[in-house]
Amino acid sequence: MAPNTGYFGVTPPIATTGPSKMEETATDDLMKELRKQGNFESEDESKLRQDVLAIVHELVQEFVRKVSLKAGMSEQAAKMAGGKIFTFGSYRLGVHGPGSDIDTLCVVPRHVTYSDFFETFEPMLKEMEGATEVAGVPEAYVPIITANIRGIPIDFLCASLNRPDIPDDLGLEDNKILAGLDERTVRSLGGSRVTNDILRLVPNQSVFRDSLRCIKLWAQRRAIYSNVNGFLGGVAWAMLVARICQLYPNLNAAAIVHRFFIIMLQWKWPQPILLQPIEEEVKELDSSKRMNFRVWNPRIYPTDRNHLMPIITPSYPSMCSTHNVTRSTMSVMNDEFMRGSMIVEQIMFRRSEWSELFAKHDFFQKYRYYLQIIASSGKAEDQLKWSGTVESRLRQLVMKLEFVDQLEVAHPFIKGFEQKHYCLDDAEVRAVAQGDVSPIIEKRKEEDMKNTPGMSEVFTTTFYIGMKVADKKAGTLGPRKLDISYPTTEFTKQVKQWDQYREETHGIVVRHIRGPALPDYVFEGGTRPVVVKSLKRSKSSIKGAKGKDNDLPNKRTRLSDSNGVPLQANGTPAPAAALTPVSMNGGQHASVSPSVVTSTAISVSTAAPVTNTVAAGLQSLATIPTSNPTISSASDPKIPTPPPAKLPNGENISVATGV
Repeated sequence: MAPNTGYFGVTPPIATTGPSKMEETATDDLMKELRKQGNFESEDESKLRQDVLAIVHELVQEFVRKVSLKAGMSEQAAKMAGGKIFTFGSYRLGVHGPGSDIDTLCVVPRHVTYSDFFETFEPMLKEMEGATEVAGVPEAYVPIITANIRGIPIDFLCASLNRPDIPDDLGLEDNKILAGLDERTVRSLGGSRVTNDILRLVPNQSVFRDSLRCIKLWAQRRAIYSNVNGFLGGVAWAMLVARICQLYPNLNAAAIVHRFFIIMLQWKWPQPILLQPIEEEVKELDSSKRMNFRVWNPRIYPTDRNHLMPIITPSYPSMCSTHNVTRSTMSVMNDEFMRGSMIVEQIMFRRSEWSELFAKHDFFQKYRYYLQIIASSGKAEDQLKWSGTVESRLRQLVMKLEFVDQLEVAHPFIKGFEQKHYCLDDAEVRAVAQGDVSPIIEKRKEEDMKNTPGMSEVFTTTFYIGMKVADKKAGTLGPRKLDISYPTTEFTKQVKQWDQYREETHGIVVRHIRGPALPDYVFEGGTRPVVVKSLKRSKSSIKGAKGKDNDLPNKRTRLSDSNGVPLQANGTPAPAAALTPVSMNGGQHASVSPSVVTSTAISVSTAAPVTNTVAAGLQSLATIPTSNPTISSASDPKIPTPPPAKLPNGENISVATGV
């Protein structure tokens, strides 16, 4: 509760009444649906998590002891140095589900460094019985080690405090523990401190948890749950729900969810969401020990003024948890808020069910054009780091695409699709690296290929960006073209600047692909939705590196197979682009030469995808003929926009916003 105010948050509540009979019934139905959806883990899994965390706690203390002995400390002093773990994120909030990871902070004394964390603790994890998929990312904004222990995924952060030991009763709430720490360590501590503050700042933790479970499941199903890709991560969604709980301290979960969607639609962004007043500095410390950490302040920092949808962490130093949000991802989320408000309004009057709110996204049916970004390498460990690097840069590609004329939305999908293929020669390696996987390669299994001479493994992770093109203006004559040369070229340059990038090891391909040519693996269960095809001619052209059109004269009409691969008149696959092989550690990889296949196709569904950029160099990028697909969403101009959602009972959002 805010000091001296008698209420939670930065404003008085909008209403203090309790739930109605209708809202009580809706909450009962919501909890039944959440259980039906498998949102709660079993007692056995809950016990396993506790057992794994106990093992991890012992491992962290052993890690500190090892480093202490190496530093010359006595056995007794090394043992007394301690070490402690703190969970945060969904597990600490109490909203995790089956298979969820556990965010874990390892707190260590001052003589244990980040180098020790990666050079000593990471090898200890790899040697630990039951541990798999251990991978450190020391260069990350918040350095992290990921691992899977006895089937439980865990993300490890490390914070070295400015003190000689870490006792078992140490807490992280006091701001004074930040004294003498660098910003990297403060960021690592932030997750645990923010999670604890969120729980402290909600009026009813049980209602908050039930409401957050609903919003979290909805965001995951609608594919808008991903901080790295420009949507909201778990902490941001938690803070939004916490703020609604503050505004309605006595309501239940269904009533909170109902108002959540309406308030998100009415909120006057970029007005920030705050759970408590921002603390500019720690006033309890004397001037000689004052901490000068940067605190979010758009009046001072120009970059903070650029945040479109600021949701500010409550713990000192306050930061914007949503700095990754772009114009496109914000537009997508607003569409989903509208959809959610309409469905929940119907649920409250028993005209619909909660299962409709949790319906799966339609990302791979929504757009006519997509960008396909393929990261590839020859080793699993290399691929884990390389694909993570590529994914972390996708937001920059989205932001550059937003400046392309006629492109209204560049909508990134929230995850990549990982595949492993077994190739018998250079040609197959190169084809897989481009995303052209034949049915023969697709069917190969590891057990069938173990002793095959010359067999190479190729690991790929494929990301997608949906592109919504502006409607053709009245009176516009002739075909329009969408030039994405600059943003995709700059993106490729950027990912290749990774300090561990090796041209002979890492592949990066960007190409445009039409919706009907999407591979089966993007659809759940590999079942492709039935599409009614229209007979229509369209043309694809390539804009050369020097800005000249490279349309080939006297091109023959080609058909395409079900995967969008061009076919010749006799029905056989058309020749691919000229390819240049390069060597790969532990196998072979491929890069693509400047020559690109250009084709004319019959109907939208058979246009061949075009390779845009490649591993061996920056190539010409596609200019795509534009035509907007029909999108069945709240944003479709053909569908009348519903009237603005209103809060029930005459409630007024201006109480919370001041505007």
